[in-house]
Order: sequence, then structure tokens, then C-alpha cells
Amino acid sequence: MPYNPRSMDPTKFKDYQIAQEAEKFLPTPEEWIEKLGLEKEEMIPFGKTPKLDFLKIMNRLKDKPDGKFIEVTAITPTPFGEGKTTVAMGLIQGLGVKGKNVGGALRQPSGGPTMNVKGTAAGGGNALLIPMTEFSLGLTGDINDIMNAHNLAMVAATSRYQHECNYTDEELTKRGLRRLDIDPKNMEMGWIIDFCAQSLRNIIIGLGGKKDGYPMPSRFGIAVGSELMAILAVSRDLADLRDRLGKITVAYDRTGKPVTTSDLDVAGAMCAWMRNCINPTLCYSVEGQPVLVHAGPFANIAIGQSSVIADRLGMKLFDYLVTESGFAADIGFEKFWNVKCRLSGNVPNVSVIVATIRALKMHGGGPLVAPGRPLPAEYTQENLDLVDKGCENLFHMVNVVKKSGIVPVVCINSFYTDTDAEIDLIRKKCNEFGVRVARSDHWMYGGEGAAELADVVMDACNEPSNYKPLYPLEMPLRQRVEMIAKEVYGADGVQWSPVAEAKAKKFESDPQFADFQTMMVKTHLSLSHDPTVKGVPKGWLLPIRDILVYSGAKFLCPCAGDISLMPGTASDPAYRRVDVNTETGEVSGLF
Repeated sequence: MPYNPRSMDPTKFKDYQIAQEAEKFLPTPEEWIEKLGLEKEEMIPFGKTPKLDFLKIMNRLKDKPDGKFIEVTAITPTPFGEGKTTVAMGLIQGLGVKGKNVGGALRQPSGGPTMNVKGTAAGGGNALLIPMTEFSLGLTGDINDIMNAHNLAMVAATSRYQHECNYTDEELTKRGLRRLDIDPKNMEMGWIIDFCAQSLRNIIIGLGGKKDGYPMPSRFGIAVGSELMAILAVSRDLADLRDRLGKITVAYDRTGKPVTTSDLDVAGAMCAWMRNCINPTLCYSVEGQPVLVHAGPFANIAIGQSSVIADRLGMKLFDYLVTESGFAADIGFEKFWNVKCRLSGNVPNVSVIVATIRALKMHGGGPLVAPGRPLPAEYTQENLDLVDKGCENLFHMVNVVKKSGIVPVVCINSFYTDTDAEIDLIRKKCNEFGVRVARSDHWMYGGEGAAELADVVMDACNEPSNYKPLYPLEMPLRQRVEMIAKEVYGADGVQWSPVAEAKAKKFESDPQFADFQTMMVKTHLSLSHDPTVKGVPKGWLLPIRDILVYSGAKFLCPCAGDISLMPGTASDPAYRRVDVNTETGEVSGLF
């Protein structure tokens, strides 16, 4: 018997308690092999969360037609949370209730938000990914392997600099080395750790004596912001991964020339650390549908979604594959549309745009909310005027999806304070706008509560996809950015700083950057560059102050504002409530 969502009321039980109950009904690995149609050697054992051998399965199924491809995005995020992962899990379960061969492809959560304020990104209520503890606390070690590979590159660079300071050119030659002449004041990489640790954003290393290295400024970023994680997310296979790892710029020499991992003779060892990361991990919904978990890239400077590999594998294994992109349609979906799908070659069918009544009210001019304080009455009582005005943000995102040629579906992620009149207003406006809409109660009732959403999505999948990228790769960088700013964000144009414009001209004139992807860096809290501006701002220019280069991932990242690769830990982080039952070993407090 599978887990019954009606046995656990999410208004009375915590997510981790629902997960613990649902895990009692998990099939055995042997049953999963049969359910997924795998050969025995295609599953790599790893406790409750085995890996799937990507290369073996893809080779066997290379001629099998792909399944339907469904992406989940959202309106501009608010402090309420729109519930993209919860909707993705609910839709997977809803399609499962309909008897469909369905699976998911989701990101691995970082220990930073898991132990901070955002939570584990496992969904919630009865639309939840399990085993939740393993998913939340390291899974099969991919992030740890990425940390080791990344920090090994820093070990290679800093130790090489020390040896070059201590040895003459002749002595270096005797040791099989050539002088790279690394500039300690121009290091491209820093170190990484998988926590939010603001005190490590800017540090000095090499203090002590000559044997301890040489003093130089350095920094830490969060592990999922590493270029290595971005590379894992966009690589097509192990060979592609190895090639990209060798092109990472670690530092620059004193003439400004890049010093790469290949120059440091460390790329092969980095790939050895990451060799097992190429295979997605098998997790599950509480109702027993399979979910491939692979990669977890930072959504601001990378694609912010699960990997190209997971998409390719999932479309072979399932008739319906559901995935999710980070943040809203202006960021995560734009990168899904113009980068991920271009790299994978997979043609998407449907994009589900998630909205909640409370979030629409904020975009409609509702008051700001503050953690720990009671919600203003506008968010707990019926207010049709705010909902009506907030739909402008929703329909902006619908138009973004329509420009891609992918069929949009609006999902009203239901909450207990929503009124029938508010729900009916959104339905009416969606019908007038010409977009499919469905209400979903998956948080409360699991797949059964997502039945309407599943029906609407299946109907939308029958409509032909006219997918097309926003711009051709031949388009110069500045024209790409201008087009994204106008067509996706709604800006009037772009304002380039002298530094950014000089870099853009250099990249446009250099053939080695011709096939680099454009990975926009912008706040997720607004369509504009200003996180305080909600709704759909009018009459503004997008300021581009700099362009970051990820030479291994092949990303050019135009920055519309400051971006920190190391988030900070809040005053009331989640780790204060996480503990272990010393008799059973069960973890409590995760959410």
C-alpha cells in the first residue's frame, strides 16, 4: 500500500514527520529497478538514495522517443514564497494519480539555506520529496566532491605561487614546472564551503612564516556558487565535464593572461574527485514517483536548476518529466529557455507559472511584511483590488513564456486564507488573457489535490510546442543583453558602465567567446535591478556595471548590480531547531 496523504494533515504535522511516515512505504531497490525498467547494473547502490548510471542507461535508450517536458516557474518572488518546488512535487504526484509514467528532475539543496532560513527545497506538506533527511543533509556527496575539486584548484594555485617565490626558473625546471608568474592580487577563484558564512567573504591567507605560504587577499563563496557546480549542471557527459574543467580560470599572471586549471596540471585530479557526480541520484515523492536529483547551481550566476544530464535521462525514462527553474520567469525560466534547452536540445512542451493570492496582493501594492510580526490584514482577509492589480506581474510572466513558444499554464497554489472570490477573479482574468489556469491543493491533499492541475497540464502538452530561443548565438553580447532587458524584464534599454562596455567590446571581438552563453546576474526580487520595486515597473534602464567570465562553463555574466557569492546566516537560523533522536537516529526540525 502506498502512503495516503489524507493520513497526515500538514496543518498538524511538520514536513519531517510526514516524510518519516511516507518513507515506511518506499519500494526496495529491486522494486525500483523493475518499476523504472532498468538493468541491474544501471543502478549504483547508495543506501536509500541510489545513483543511476547515466552513460549506460542513455546508451541503451538512445533510440527511445523522448517524453513530454514540463517546466515550473513563478511570478516575482516575495517573502511569502510562491512554492515552485511544492507545485513541481504536487504535479508529479497528480500525474501519478492519473496513472501516468511520470518523474521529476530537481536540484540538490545546499547546506547553506538548509541550515539558515530558506529550508531544504524539498517541497512541503503532502507534496514532498523523500527521503527528506538524506536529501537535505548531503545526499550522495556530490556537493562535497565539488568542494574538494574546487578547493584542490586553489591548493594548486597557492602552492604553485609559493614555490615560484622560493625557487629560481632553473630549480622550477628541475621539478618539471614552468613559471606561471601568478599575480596574488588578481585571483579569479576563492575557496568554497557549503554554508552561509559572511565572516569568510573577505579574508587574508598565508599569514605566518615562509613555510605557510605568502600573504594574499582571498575569499570564500558558497559551494553551489562554484563554477564547478555550474559546469556539472550544463555538461552533457563525462567527456564534456572533463573538457570544461580544464578551461577554468583560477588566476591571472602579472600581464593579465589567464592561468587555468590545465596550466596548474590539476584538471584531471579535479575530474577524478567529480567522476561520480555525473550520475543523478534517485529520490522519490511521498506517493512513490521517482525524482532525479542532480546539481544545484546558484540561480543568480548559473542556470539555477537541475542538470542537462537529468533532463536528458528523465525524458528517456518517463512519459512526463517535470523540472523546475530557480526564482521567477524573468531569471530562471529565461535561462531555461535560452541556455539550458539550447545546450540539451530538449524541446519543452509546457511551463507552469506558479502564483499565490498573498504574493499577488503584495505585487498589487500590499504592505511589506517583516519576519516575526503579525501579517497585515490585507493578506489574511479578502482583498480583490490588490489581487486584481497584482495580476499585472503574473501576466508579464505569462507573456515571457509565450515569447519562447512554450505553452503556459497558470497554477494558483492554494492557501487556506484564499477566498473563492479571489480564486474566481484570477480564473476570470486568465480566461480573458487567453491562458490556461488551474487551482491546486497539493500541499494539503498530495496528488489528489493536484488532479485539476495535472489535467490542465496534460491538455496543454497536446498543443504543439513552437519553442524558439530569444536570440541567436551569433548575436553580439550587448544586443543579447538589450533584448533580454526589453523583452523579458520590460526595461526601456540598457545603461553600460565604462568597465562593462569595454569588456563587452573585447568579448565581442574575440572569437574564443563566440559560443559562450549569456547568463544574466540580477536581483530575483524585482523585474528591475532594484529589489524594492514590485509589480511591473515602467520607464527604467537596466544598469550593467561589470561582466563576470566563467571560462570553463562558457558563461559571460553581465551584472545588473552587486552580487555576493557568500550569503549570510540570519539571527534565527534553522539549525537551532534541528536535532537527532539518539535512540532511533531520526532527524527532526528540517523543513
